[in-house]
Amino acid sequence: MIKNYIKIAWRNLVRNKGFAITNILGLTIGMICTIFIFLWVKDEIAFDKFHKDHDNIYQVMATRDFKPTIFTDPNMALPLAKALEGGNPQIVRTVVTSHQESHLIEYKNTKLKKDLYQASEQFFNMFTWKTIKGNSSEALKDPKSIIITESAAKSFFGSDDPMYKTVRLDNQLSYKIAAVVADPPGNSTFKFDFIQPFDYTSDYVKNRMKEWYNSSHNVFVETTPGANMAAIDKYIDKIKHDNAPKDKISTYYTFPMNKWHLYSEWKDGKNVGGMIEYVRMFTVIAIIILLIACVNFMNLSTARSEKRAKEVGIRKTLGSDKRQLITQFFFESIILALIAFVLSVGFVYLLMSFFNTLVSKNLHLSIFEPYFMIGALIIILFTGLVAGSYPALYLSSFNPVKVLKGTFAAGKSAVLPRRILVVGQFVMSILLISATVIVYQQIQHIKDRSIGYNPNNLVMVPSSSDIDKNYAAIKQDLLNTGLVSAVTRTSSPITQIWWKSGSPDYAGKTANGDIIFSGLNADADFTKTMGIKILQGRDFNKTPGDTSVMLLNKAAVEAMKLKNPIGMEMRYGRKFTVAGVIDNVVMASPYDPVEPLMIYYDPNNSSMINVRFKDGTNPKAGIKAMEPIFKQYNPQNLFEYQFVDQEFGKKFVTEELISRITNIFAGLAIFICCIGLAGLASFTIEKRFREIGVRKVMGASVQQLLMLISTEFLKLVLVAFVIAVPLTWYLMSNWLQKYTYHINISIWLFACVGVLILLLTMIVVSLNTMKAAMANPVKSLRSE
Repeated sequence: MIKNYIKIAWRNLVRNKGFAITNILGLTIGMICTIFIFLWVKDEIAFDKFHKDHDNIYQVMATRDFKPTIFTDPNMALPLAKALEGGNPQIVRTVVTSHQESHLIEYKNTKLKKDLYQASEQFFNMFTWKTIKGNSSEALKDPKSIIITESAAKSFFGSDDPMYKTVRLDNQLSYKIAAVVADPPGNSTFKFDFIQPFDYTSDYVKNRMKEWYNSSHNVFVETTPGANMAAIDKYIDKIKHDNAPKDKISTYYTFPMNKWHLYSEWKDGKNVGGMIEYVRMFTVIAIIILLIACVNFMNLSTARSEKRAKEVGIRKTLGSDKRQLITQFFFESIILALIAFVLSVGFVYLLMSFFNTLVSKNLHLSIFEPYFMIGALIIILFTGLVAGSYPALYLSSFNPVKVLKGTFAAGKSAVLPRRILVVGQFVMSILLISATVIVYQQIQHIKDRSIGYNPNNLVMVPSSSDIDKNYAAIKQDLLNTGLVSAVTRTSSPITQIWWKSGSPDYAGKTANGDIIFSGLNADADFTKTMGIKILQGRDFNKTPGDTSVMLLNKAAVEAMKLKNPIGMEMRYGRKFTVAGVIDNVVMASPYDPVEPLMIYYDPNNSSMINVRFKDGTNPKAGIKAMEPIFKQYNPQNLFEYQFVDQEFGKKFVTEELISRITNIFAGLAIFICCIGLAGLASFTIEKRFREIGVRKVMGASVQQLLMLISTEFLKLVLVAFVIAVPLTWYLMSNWLQKYTYHINISIWLFACVGVLILLLTMIVVSLNTMKAAMANPVKSLRSE
């Protein structure tokens, strides 16, 4: 029986090539989109899941309550991890690491900047990293050893064995390579080239192990399966406050590894999501695109019902029951879905390189994985059953007596459902297009926001001890090139905030008036180099008195409610005088308000040398002039630089990626709609071919015939528009509320999208109608 179903289904598809090709094309495109989206979603969901005990690994977090501002951060005191060991039977082990840092690694004549973590002894026992050579766990017990990744080993040693070779770190200390591990996967929170042990014998680490207030490390705990996390959180919080009793603003707790990537955003001390929003959004988009392709099949199948009516009537007369007919029609749709899926897999392989470049990932499709086979079966069955559901139920319901007597008007009972399906298609398409435009407008809105400084022609060069020692000479040589207008140095990049704390004490500060401040150290010519506007007072001018002055930004003055800040005394460890007020500078997220900022004059604490080229300077020429100067005074280090405008642009990477992907899939969704619309218009014209001939004989023009056929479809688009506009407005308004600075959705946006959809409909329908409208009516009426 099944063989017979398949044979008949195949014959029907071969006999109706136009119908089959139209549906296969739409389904193939829909499945390509679905496969790519699900590969991306799978990679996002699988972040860090390769660790064997990922269900039991947590990072210690802190919520800092600077009333009214609350923020969450992972920075912990170095001794916390050790203090947590042994005191709670539910804690298996603890690990402390530094934040990821870039360091100069040297082997003979090879010098490269590589990413490195410092980690405590249990790092390789808690986290699952494949060891290729050596014993990585034992290596972390030796402060003179270092662990290298496989790709880093090749970049330094080529095909030579890296084991026990000595590398030099930052031109200071030498380390013996004691183990080689595989590179971290692309969906790993940890990205590194080297792992360096903490040297607990060094004076620096010994002093930091006594410091419970200065927090700048990551602390992780691994628990027993099913551990009482509420009890563990209380234990961690108690240990921290027992050792740091003056820390009255912080609450400490654990955050599970399974949420690190997808739920990484916090607001007012509460987790508000993160990438999970985009995972959900693209999952919905994949389903929508597949449904649009399925709707095409439904519409085209019911539109050609007249051709299947006699077949159904004869089959019922010969004894076929409704169940057998439904099964037959489902087999046709599943065969179409199977063909489309096979084609889509082939195209996915062809387009994989392009998609990986687009999403900055290294995704791959393995057809032999059990997950793929299960997913393939689900997609094929879902598509086949959904696409074939309505046609199967509709076609199998024909009355054989009416069909064979010629009194059955096939297709009339399917007109309303078919129109509903077309309206649904266009509702989804209008929603996707409108959402894509709104996302783009929101990104541009944030990009156009004033950031308080001029990032153009501004270059940052990482500092070093040699650069600091020769800073005055470097600055003068740079200015002497004639291409540089100003130079300064700072304790962090202008595009990042490395330091946060409570506000300084000042006259008028209330008991509960502590405000969270960002901090920055800077040298003379700070505002001149950065292109920052001074609202009141002055910049640092490199006089001895500058060591006791500070600058505040506008947000700090407003938060502290200062009316005349210039000359006010601020107490922060020691006394400072406010020398100037600068405009707000966006150093952190461009989507959030600017935080209060205090800037100290400190020429001895720098991490970045900031160089501003004169207007009109060719950047390549400027870099070419800078390089020999830095190499002269800093010969032991690589010459590195970053353009500030490019670094600031990295803050939009995720949103721009989402925007690009949405653009492509929204365009493909519209294309699938147009395929279905073209097929539907073709069948509609075929049914009205004689009517068109009669109208031409009666004097109807081509334009009138085009409008006659187009009007039916244009009405459906207008209905879809009326439904889609409020739906899109509601969904996208909720999405925009997550941003402090956001656009207002314009009604003109929907007007433009509506006009675009109407034009596309007119073009698609007109192209299909033109042939019939211009045909000789004798051909359509010759049988009359």
